[in-house]
Amino acid sequence: MKTFEVLGTGCKKCVNTAEAIERTAKDLGESVEVIKVTDPARIMEYQVMSTPAVALDGKVIHSGSVPEQDKIAGWIQS
Repeated sequence: MKTFEVLGTGCKKCVNTAEAIERTAKDLGESVEVIKVTDPARIMEYQVMSTPAVALDGKVIHSGSVPEQDKIAGWIQS
């Protein structure tokens, strides 16, 4: 199972990002874990300057916007 971390302060875009990952995984019949990281110190450990950001298995793969569904699907299926 893949673990996605959504890095952000809990803003609407961050919530939308987490929901989009969960929804896309469900649509694909895949099981993923989505963790919301809101602690600024933890976010800075990833050296993220723009949120929302997404980390997959500990590596930042996206930042600065809500990712498109096809991009999320690619992450889940890779």
